[in-house]
Amino acid sequence: MTTTPNSRWIRIDTTDGSFDAYLSLPPAGKQANNPGIVLVQEIFGVNEHIRSVADQYAADGYVVLAPDVFWRKAPRVELGYAGKDMEEAMALRKSVDVEAAVSDIAATVKTLRAEIGAGGKVAAVGYCFGGLLAYLAAARGLVDAAVPYYGGGIQNNLHEAAAINVPVQFHYGALDAHITPEHVEQVRQAVAGKRGTEIFVYDKADHGFNCWARGSYHQRSAALAHGRALTFLVNTLS
Repeated sequence: MTTTPNSRWIRIDTTDGSFDAYLSLPPAGKQANNPGIVLVQEIFGVNEHIRSVADQYAADGYVVLAPDVFWRKAPRVELGYAGKDMEEAMALRKSVDVEAAVSDIAATVKTLRAEIGAGGKVAAVGYCFGGLLAYLAAARGLVDAAVPYYGGGIQNNLHEAAAINVPVQFHYGALDAHITPEHVEQVRQAVAGKRGTEIFVYDKADHGFNCWARGSYHQRSAALAHGRALTFLVNTLS
């Protein structure tokens, strides 16, 4: 598992045990009140792609911490996007306790806040299953903002939306068979009127469009979404 000169794995302690998280720092190092990002994995682990995304946000000046959400079942697992790896990823997703995962996000946020120092704000950015966890982190008041990308299952947890009191920016692909336009509309209605809420749908994008290691990667949508996320994070974490 490769790291960069500005990255390393750290341990996070919880009442259930401890788990690893990938920490990536800005090239210039930490500065006073750096904003932080908890970067939440897809169902494929904190793999090379997720670490690269962490480094990407770190290059933008954020202190990024990506927790190993599957540590109870398969610590430090790294999976690909097809065949047996996909089967294992789906099995891990079905076996995970979502509430336990949310508690791990809370522990990660606590660790990150200690890392960036008093005054620094933290956002959760998540993809697929991680998008659901980012959404729940916002709804539970764990973070100062959230950016869920194609969050699988958000539409099944809209009862949590009423509690959202921080800005949330949602990204969806119009071609996503897992999250249909009807699901997106349900999310839109559930968060209507919420301060700072944005929903973007990308006409030519499928599920997983941000991941350049997947066949569904769509460069234009990924670049546009990343730019929008950066603008959102600057406005909400400054």
